[in-house]
Amino acid sequence: MAELATIARPYAEALFKACASDLTAAALWVDALGTIAENAQLQQFAGSPKTTVEQVVELVSAASKQNLPTQAKNFLHTVIDNGRLGALPEIAMQFRALKNAQSGSSDAVIYSAFPIDASALSEVKVTLEKRFGRKLNPSVVLEPELIGGIRVVVGDEVLDTSVKARLEQMKVALTA
Repeated sequence: MAELATIARPYAEALFKACASDLTAAALWVDALGTIAENAQLQQFAGSPKTTVEQVVELVSAASKQNLPTQAKNFLHTVIDNGRLGALPEIAMQFRALKNAQSGSSDAVIYSAFPIDASALSEVKVTLEKRFGRKLNPSVVLEPELIGGIRVVVGDEVLDTSVKARLEQMKVALTA
C-alpha cells in the first residue's frame, strides 16, 4: 500500500493547492470520485485498451450523480490519462487528511446499530469533541451487530460503548 500512497501524494497535494479557495466543495466531489473509482467493473472498463479517456471521464461523471465543476473534470481527466484511476480513493483520503490538518479537525466514523438523526448527531458530536479534544467531522455507518450504543473511530483511537463490546467484556470476566 505504500506504493499507492506514494503515487497518490503528488495528486492530492496538487489538488489541495489548486482548490485552496474552496476546499469544502472540492472535498465533496473528490470523495465522491474516490468512492466511484473503487468499483471493480469501472477499473476493468478503464483498463481496456479500446476505452478512451473521454469515455471513462463521462462514465465517472455520470455515476457521480452531481454536476461536477470544470476543475473536477480536468482533475479526473488528468488522473485517468495518467492511468491512475485505481489511486483515486487514496488521493481522496490524502486530500481529506490535508484539509483536516489545515482546519485542525479529524474525521470521526460513528458506527451505530440504529440511524442517528441530525439533532442527536450534533449532541454526540459535541460530547465526542470534548472527549477527543479536537474538532470532528462525523460520519455515521450503520452496523446492526453492535446491538445498541455506538463505536467511534477517530484516526487510531477507538471509543466503544456498544452493547456488543460490553457483552464481550462480561464474557471475558466470566470465563477468567
